[in-house]
Amino acid sequence: MPDTEPDGSAAETGEQDAAEQPAPEATPLLAPRDGVPDVSVSRSEIAGAAELLASGTGPFAVDAERASGFRYSNRAYLVQVRRAGAGTVLIDPVGHGGDPVEVLAPVAQVLATDQWVLHAADQDLPCLAEIGMRPTTLYDTELAGRLANFDRVNLAAMVQRLLGLQLTKGHGAADWSKRPLPDDWLNYAALDVEVLAELRDAIAELLDEQGKSEWARQEFEHLRTFEGAPTRRDRWRRTSGIHKVRDPRTLAAVRELWTTRDAIARRRDIAPGRILPDSAIINAATVNPDTVDKLTALPVFGGSKQRRSARVWLEALDRARAAEPPSAHEPSNGPPPASRWARRKPEAAARLEAARAGLADVAERFSVPVENLLAPDTVRRLCWDWEATTDTAAAVERFLADSGARQWQRELTVPVLAQALAEPD
Repeated sequence: MPDTEPDGSAAETGEQDAAEQPAPEATPLLAPRDGVPDVSVSRSEIAGAAELLASGTGPFAVDAERASGFRYSNRAYLVQVRRAGAGTVLIDPVGHGGDPVEVLAPVAQVLATDQWVLHAADQDLPCLAEIGMRPTTLYDTELAGRLANFDRVNLAAMVQRLLGLQLTKGHGAADWSKRPLPDDWLNYAALDVEVLAELRDAIAELLDEQGKSEWARQEFEHLRTFEGAPTRRDRWRRTSGIHKVRDPRTLAAVRELWTTRDAIARRRDIAPGRILPDSAIINAATVNPDTVDKLTALPVFGGSKQRRSARVWLEALDRARAAEPPSAHEPSNGPPPASRWARRKPEAAARLEAARAGLADVAERFSVPVENLLAPDTVRRLCWDWEATTDTAAAVERFLADSGARQWQRELTVPVLAQALAEPD
């Protein structure tokens, strides 16, 4: 049960003032207090890092750096861990030449002995799991900031607000697959975990004052154990600019060009956009050239790199012309866009309007973002598929539980949703 009175008064105490309080004057945090540690690369160095972490006490501040935008994979190229009494270790999970799970097993075993503290854990947990590192308990400072109703929850903003320290913007979007890693990048990486434990303590104290500690515990455990749904089959439909394409034959060309690019990117472990930008795919699919000269006359394809691959792209277009064209719209496994409800299913539109109004009121009373109160997709599915029943509240409770809504969310939202579904205005 959340530590609140039924009318939300305990959760509201001091909450809005906390959410709106301006950040204090910040002291620049320019370098780790113990200096930047050497990167552990070899088996022996990684085993030594594990021993050092084991000598410390308390939770582990954990972070990982990837090469999004440069590589096809989402693998970790640097892992940072800090623990009281042990300091910070920087681990290269790819440079040892062996199986990452095997080589990093000593570190993973130590990390399993206490809580992990991460910021935006959903970004790093998948790539850490790939190398055998999984938390047994978790604290996500970004998610905690959302529950506290902070307007800005990035790491630098929260560190400044709660700790009075200024983290300079650095190299988060850099190509972390680069070797050797520059010294200033390593300094940036070490600072990412320098004060995570202190940040956890500060935001945990605030959530306790707001009566939201149990909410946070449930959210963190859900995040730790969550397994995402499989990626939808038609990923090519996410090509930027595809909304302009209506002709099925053109869609077939987009599909073949996208699939060809994806195969090349996967094989070479390069971000697809660096093989061929989306804009070039849409342009080639629309123009549909049938010779190398016509293809290379198009923007992008006239460059030296694309000229060498012209035959590859032309063959993709040939396959598209011979293939069965796809449907104009991907089959949906959920309700249509809410903007269409009033015409197609007006009773569902009325339910959704009433539900949104009720949830907005609860979110305001308890000072929590409405999207954290309940996933918007869950609300849409509930309102679209709803069928009247004798026990509306019980049916809503079952639906939300089956949809993954946490206990604290159900306690706050079932009453207003049941009312909205029973008597939409």
